[in-house]
Amino acid sequence: MFIGEYNHTIDDKGRVAIPAKFRGDLAMGAVVTRGLDASLFLFPKEEWDKLAAKLASLPLGQSNSRAFARLMLAGAMEVEADKQGRIILPEYLRQYAGMSKAVVVAGLYNRLELWDAEKWEAYKRMTEAEVGNIAEKLGELGV
Repeated sequence: MFIGEYNHTIDDKGRVAIPAKFRGDLAMGAVVTRGLDASLFLFPKEEWDKLAAKLASLPLGQSNSRAFARLMLAGAMEVEADKQGRIILPEYLRQYAGMSKAVVVAGLYNRLELWDAEKWEAYKRMTEAEVGNIAEKLGELGV
């Protein structure tokens, strides 16, 4: 299970360190892809396989289904951590997420999200301002 947020940097070769506590969960393989809200998603291979199967089963006749599957599947890349626990983020994914040097790695239960640090802070401020509305919606969902 992934939880918490951690500050890291991208080096000149496009590598970012994964927090040590998460490396074991990614040891059997991992996939990084375009995420939502200008982030990247990093899945353990097992979780990625579940999501990819769901995406592949979406109806081809619906343009939104095709667009979302393309976003997630075409942008995906298998990654492997080096001895220092770093993964390489491809340039096209770093550009998609607008990543500079400072990166936040956020644990979200079954995946990690990688954010440009400034974008993460802006997103948190916006979300925290809406916490009352979010709490109401969660209540409607039974959470």
